[in-house]
Amino acid sequence: MSGEPVPSAFLGLHAQWRTAWEDALAVWSRYTKLAEPRWCFTEKDEKAEKLAGSFAMIRLDDHAVVISLRQVRELGLEKFSKEILAHEIGHHVYTPADLRDHARLLARIRAGLPTVEPMAGLIGNLYTDLLINDRLQRGSGLDMAGVYKKLKTPAGDELWTLYMRIYEILWSLSPGTLIPPAKDERLNGDAGLGARVIRAYAKDWLDGAGRFAALCLPYLLKQKEKMKTLVFGGWLDTQDAGVSGDVPDGLTEIEDGESGGAIHPANDPDLTGLLEEQDGESGPSEGGRAEIGGHKNQYRDPAQYRELMKSLGVNLPEKEIVARYYRERALPYLIRFPSRIVQESVDPLPESLDVWEPGSPLQEVDWVETVVRSPHVIPGITTVKRIYGTTEGGAPEREPVDLYLGVDCSGSMGNPAHGLSYPVLAGTIIALSALRAGARVMVCLSGEPGEFHQTDGFIRDEKEILSVLTGYLGTGYSFGVLRLKATFLMAEKPKRPVHILIVSDSDWYHMLGEVKGGWGIAKEALGI
Repeated sequence: MSGEPVPSAFLGLHAQWRTAWEDALAVWSRYTKLAEPRWCFTEKDEKAEKLAGSFAMIRLDDHAVVISLRQVRELGLEKFSKEILAHEIGHHVYTPADLRDHARLLARIRAGLPTVEPMAGLIGNLYTDLLINDRLQRGSGLDMAGVYKKLKTPAGDELWTLYMRIYEILWSLSPGTLIPPAKDERLNGDAGLGARVIRAYAKDWLDGAGRFAALCLPYLLKQKEKMKTLVFGGWLDTQDAGVSGDVPDGLTEIEDGESGGAIHPANDPDLTGLLEEQDGESGPSEGGRAEIGGHKNQYRDPAQYRELMKSLGVNLPEKEIVARYYRERALPYLIRFPSRIVQESVDPLPESLDVWEPGSPLQEVDWVETVVRSPHVIPGITTVKRIYGTTEGGAPEREPVDLYLGVDCSGSMGNPAHGLSYPVLAGTIIALSALRAGARVMVCLSGEPGEFHQTDGFIRDEKEILSVLTGYLGTGYSFGVLRLKATFLMAEKPKRPVHILIVSDSDWYHMLGEVKGGWGIAKEALGI
């Protein structure tokens, strides 16, 4: 563990691997800079660093590399310090490199794994390991094959056999070098396709991810009932790489290569050299006319977004993830929110000085006057603050109008966490626009007769506003007009003008007629 003394039994091994760290960084570039790995010497250390199922791992939220020297010794990998460290560095500088690209990678892989999407993390780990190890073995002359020879396991499940056979083909090793020879000709053929994917998409590795997933899909389906018993050699170093409280931006939109890239390598014209034929004719070349269209500006629905975040390991409440989804969808469409013109602006007028006492805001200290009084700054004694009055300005000033946002959350409205809710999206656009203009916002979800949920008055807390707005009640049949009565007629009058926006369907008019004095309540709330 970082900062703790190295146990005497690991002094030599620790010194050897620390020396190899700089060499491993130089394998990628002499300009590569990463913090020294977090060394684990005991199972307690590994548990503290959340290292499980592997002797090494990376974390993308803090750009850390974690190495268990205890397991390195048990597995007999002491001499492969440069290889293993260079591999972990490769995940940070090559693939997946950062949290957003890791999420994009998982999205491509999930598209290629229908019915077994939860295995995207595993397949992503295998795919990126292949890319990094092939580059280190062939391009940097490191003995990555030696690492796998040392980790050699008996013949296990077909997926692991396929994975190791791909390495044998990539590095021109004799069959049986890394895994007992496979007798299945189809598996050997798939391994050849896998090797071509790794070589062909080494530079455009995102585009190859869906193809690799489609290649692995039949093997996962065979083992679907025995997923937890699959053997993967103890080097699953990116399985928990994205576990954090961070949600990367830019993931609500579906990229062009996601669904289109989820094809089996045998059907990939870039690998086979054969153009796809449609109705006996070659398909349109790049730049030709798209016959179907509709591929741009496609978005995930909230459920798909939540599943992607789950695959990434984002450890936030579901409610907060849904709020982040609507926030990202709304940001490109923010509008100019209305404001009113105040007769004259008010300008600050410097007046006298007063003693600044500890506990007061630090920004209130007038440092010039403080130092002029005494070169020795003693808080509460020599520190002073400026007192300001006000004077009428000479130019008009704009003051934002506050927003009351009432959203119909009855049974006729969809749950925004399961499918895209346009009323909630519209409300999010308006609420964020109001906050940007400096307004305060009050949100009220109402499904009445039944329940309602609202913010504690008019606030500027974006997180709380979106949390309420993206919630769901599913009661009653419309927004309750009595919510307006409680806020505008029975409570203290708002200090600033309020823009009232009710997002509902036509049942709102039925509500106004059903509730005694409904139309009058709405009229009085508007100040008409």
